[in-house]
Amino acid sequence: MSFAMARFRGSDGAAFAGAVVGEDVIPLSSLLPGVQDIADALADWPSAFSSLADAVPSTDRGAMVPLSGLKVLPPVLPRQVFQSGANYRTHVIDLVAAREGDTPEIRSRAAAMMDERARNDQPYVFIGLPSALCGPYEDVTLPPTGTEHDWELELAAVMGRPAYRVSRHDALDYVAGYTVVNDITTRDRVFRPDLPGIGSDWLAAKNAPTFLPTGPWLVPAAFIDDPMKLQITLSLNGEVMQDESTQDMIFDLPRLIEHTSAITTLLPGDLLLTGSPAGNGASRGRFLRPGDVMEGTITGLGRQRNRCVRP
Repeated sequence: MSFAMARFRGSDGAAFAGAVVGEDVIPLSSLLPGVQDIADALADWPSAFSSLADAVPSTDRGAMVPLSGLKVLPPVLPRQVFQSGANYRTHVIDLVAAREGDTPEIRSRAAAMMDERARNDQPYVFIGLPSALCGPYEDVTLPPTGTEHDWELELAAVMGRPAYRVSRHDALDYVAGYTVVNDITTRDRVFRPDLPGIGSDWLAAKNAPTFLPTGPWLVPAAFIDDPMKLQITLSLNGEVMQDESTQDMIFDLPRLIEHTSAITTLLPGDLLLTGSPAGNGASRGRFLRPGDVMEGTITGLGRQRNRCVRP
């Protein structure tokens, strides 16, 4: 029986974790004695998943809690967040065209650059702050610092084992599961005009509170046939903006894990974001405004819905 995992806040205000089966939740503590949070299960994920796979199908319905009425929290509270930039071929081509002029010649040159990257280059991965996370249905606060706030729906891998110097051939063995993340970016804060030689200011551009809506679920990797064949779709006020397969990644997930783990250790519960596909606001000249509603889905991983508000 397939199931997802999530964190909730009940009517009494207390947070708890559980396995989601249809429209019901089985508290994790009743399935794994001594385990209170998803982080506890991820600390020994192979054993925990095996126990959950045995326990969930045999759970009595009397032990289940209705999903309705529960506040859904981010499914994990990572110690580290790794974010992959410029990792979708069409997305990067669109950004180059928006910046330099949308002509066939510029698109052809950008496409050739992406093909060369895929053959001979390395992924571009930077770090984000766990404090930017919010729940999948929470309001996103648009700060007054900057005006070009942009959506970027992404597939995120949740690590299930410490990973250091992992080969791409073994990389997926270290993944506990997958979740949905909207990696919101303030485009006009990415580059600082006062320090043009230093590069990107990702702290300012990506880490405002609520700028990482995450969830709703952590879906165990065993229930996702191929993370490189998932459809990522984001709508803004009901209009589809992003609709692309993870097959458009320049560097696939195993390569991202290999690259990142060659530099540092990925820990259980950490998030590795894999980049965002084409259809962002930067390529459309349309950025987030108070009152906008973003809805995002990835095949098999659930749906987010976040409203944009003023501070």
